[in-house]
Amino acid sequence: MFDNTEVNPRINKRHPELPDSDVLDAWRNAFVIIERRGVPLPDTIFVGIGSDAKGRLIEMVATITVDEKVHIFHAMTPPSAKTLKEVGLDR
Repeated sequence: MFDNTEVNPRINKRHPELPDSDVLDAWRNAFVIIERRGVPLPDTIFVGIGSDAKGRLIEMVATITVDEKVHIFHAMTPPSAKTLKEVGLDR
């Protein structure tokens, strides 16, 4: 799930502080990745929290494309309280 990964260019446009390399680092260093449940979508959605090389926690949401790439379509730092709770990391 880590070798063939792409970052949607929209992420860097919306969050210029998150270059693709930082998002990819965080995905590779994710300490939690879960399948999002309870949302009727045509694709399986994964939510992850990881740290980049700068030590920042990054929230990421991804899907698997038809050609079996991990496509990260959402990323932000710091992770939202809602996402931390979703992945079981709430206080």
